[in-house]
Amino acid sequence: MSDTTWDALTATPLPEVRRRAAVVDDLVGIEPVTVPGAQRLAWNDGGGQSAVWYFAEDGRALLLTFDHESELNLYGEDDYVLQESFYEGVPESLVALVRDRPENYESLNLTDPGTGRTIHYAGGVFWYDGTRWHVPDRLVEHCRDEELDLFGDSGFDYCLGVYRFGEDFTPEALVALREKNGRYEDERERDEDLSAVRETFARHTVHTRPRP
Repeated sequence: MSDTTWDALTATPLPEVRRRAAVVDDLVGIEPVTVPGAQRLAWNDGGGQSAVWYFAEDGRALLLTFDHESELNLYGEDDYVLQESFYEGVPESLVALVRDRPENYESLNLTDPGTGRTIHYAGGVFWYDGTRWHVPDRLVEHCRDEELDLFGDSGFDYCLGVYRFGEDFTPEALVALREKNGRYEDERERDEDLSAVRETFARHTVHTRPRP
């Protein structure tokens, strides 16, 4: 189990985490969503993997990751009880951000057949208490019992790759990666994209924490 991405996230100040989340949200064309007490920012790869951030007004945060090909994908099994258990230990005020909420592209709902209540599905659940990040004990225990890779099977490592925690997060770095992946046909196309990415970054250079 690799914890390199986890270490990089936990070493990044939350304002910088939020800035990167806002830049990526903007780059992939996802509209930020205001929910009671928090802002939702997200990323998806168009193929079933996603990262969803909830930045609360009080300085806490909730992160959900999902890999649709992983055994931690409980949506197909419709296992509400197990999914609910992954949130155990997360403050209820943060869980409330994803309980009984409309579903969206990144987060579908699992429904409790007894009560009709819903909760967003996620292979990985992580939360920030205002000082440090946590992983719910029940999620850790489930991965250990089932011999799953917490950070791999939850989609955490893959889904957070775009945020480049622990690495340079600049327009030049992102465009260089895109160029390496064969995105551009010529230098002109690369330069045009670099200009557009720089404009996106410029929209998110300064972040002021919302008032509680």
